Amino acid sequence: MVMKDIELKVIIELLKNSHRSDREVARAIGVSQPTLSRTREKLEKRGMIKEYTIIPDYLQLGFTLMSITFTKMKGPLSKEILDDLKKRTRITMSEYPSAMILGNTGMGCNADYVAIAFHRDYGEYSEFMRDIKEFPNVNINETKSFIVDLLEPQFQPLSFSYLAGYLAKAK
Repeated sequence: MVMKDIELKVIIELLKNSHRSDREVARAIGVSQPTLSRTREKLEKRGMIKEYTIIPDYLQLGFTLMSITFTKMKGPLSKEILDDLKKRTRITMSEYPSAMILGNTGMGCNADYVAIAFHRDYGEYSEFMRDIKEFPNVNINETKSFIVDLLEPQFQPLSFSYLAGYLAKAK
């Protein structure tokens, strides 16, 4: 589906700051507030906008580590096994919430799966890794993690504003 220019402008402005009112966003892109509201609603219905959120200060929330964990399975995952794994993961996450913000299959780094999570300390990270390795009926061959010390200064902090700049430049 081809995105209209106004739709892309709305996405870009909301990536910069989704806290603004429809009136403020409409003013920023040069359309009326009703046009902006209708466009935003269409984008939400089509699934282009999945949620509105914030990027918190992780340290002030008590997190000192972020991990990016790569997992290699012992064999290929069939569609049935993958669907079951996704279902069980959602159930586990609802019963035992963690600070995992992304979990997905993929390719690269000799892995089949990636998880990104925040941890209060190394002990919490170790518990997270144990939970991954002991997840029922999953044949894990290997796990590797890249651990980010959030106490160290970030040279490129997580921000969707940078994505907005890229989209604006690329259009």
